[in-house]
Amino acid sequence: MASLDIDRVEKRFGSTRVLEGIDIAVEDGEFLVLVGPSGCGKSTLLALIAGLESVTAGEIRIDGVRVNERHPKDRDIAMVFQSYALYPNMTVAQNMAFGLEMRGLPKAERDVAVADAARLLQIEPLLARKPGQLSGGQRQRVAMGRALVRQPRIFLFDEPLSNLDAKLRVEMRTEIKKLHQRLGATIVYVTHDQIEAMTLATRIAIMNKGVLQQLGTPRELYDRPANTFVATFIGSPAMNLIPGAVCGSKVHLEGGIELPLMAPAPDGPTLLGLRPESITEAADGATGIELAVEVTEPTGPDTLAVVRIAGTEATARLRADTDVVPGRSAAFTLDMSKASLFHPRTGARLD
Repeated sequence: MASLDIDRVEKRFGSTRVLEGIDIAVEDGEFLVLVGPSGCGKSTLLALIAGLESVTAGEIRIDGVRVNERHPKDRDIAMVFQSYALYPNMTVAQNMAFGLEMRGLPKAERDVAVADAARLLQIEPLLARKPGQLSGGQRQRVAMGRALVRQPRIFLFDEPLSNLDAKLRVEMRTEIKKLHQRLGATIVYVTHDQIEAMTLATRIAIMNKGVLQQLGTPRELYDRPANTFVATFIGSPAMNLIPGAVCGSKVHLEGGIELPLMAPAPDGPTLLGLRPESITEAADGATGIELAVEVTEPTGPDTLAVVRIAGTEATARLRADTDVVPGRSAAFTLDMSKASLFHPRTGARLD
């Protein structure tokens, strides 16, 4: 496998800037997920790594070697597309071996490579079938197998699960994670689904409007988002943002609510960020903050409740057997140990 350096990379189409000064160092064997809303530039960045688009400025290096001018076939990468891109007139085995055949690899070696990949992906019974005889999940495994047989230095995945139904997406996420653990492969994976990003990645790069917002582990991004965009993009439901003001060692909210700060922060207006699991029912007999409950949403393992804190709607994550009722007030506890503070105008993290 290989390391990948994306060094101050920019991309423009005419006068339109699509990527702006992207800096990411991907270690050998790392699983990096590029995530962000549609149009944020993540697929364009993947295309630059693959060599399908040219870099306007900056460098892309694989194992320390600049590859900006190298043709895609000379970069020793393999790409798995959203559309699978399988040849309908070929069998699964022929699809998987086609790239090796084009490289002139002897048939005996091609057969061994296909058999090894098929065994790893558990698609051995499908080798004689054609793509039209396969389910969506099976086609995606074949597309992955076609990439595997090449034994590339880097794997690139471009929203590979977006065409699958919800249940199959979960299953395929598990398969991709198992594959990474078995191979120790260097993977760059593009998705707009933050749950995919959180469950698959060793590190996540969050992008918005062509700018890298934050790079870190899933836990770092969840617990300490760099700004309000990251705070509300990562996590389901999103982090609650409640206007207030810092004064000394407390955050003051509308309605006379005062909450203690766990770390120093500059005095002045702020947005208090609380994850839904930080807003819970007060324990029996404990003193809590009375909040109006507007809606409850049972999910099975827990119940989500929309409450109103200082005039702002917020989502709380409660026990599955909660007795909180819409239209009534209840006592809640706000866990400030996981709170975040953001600048109300710039959105940047304050604490």
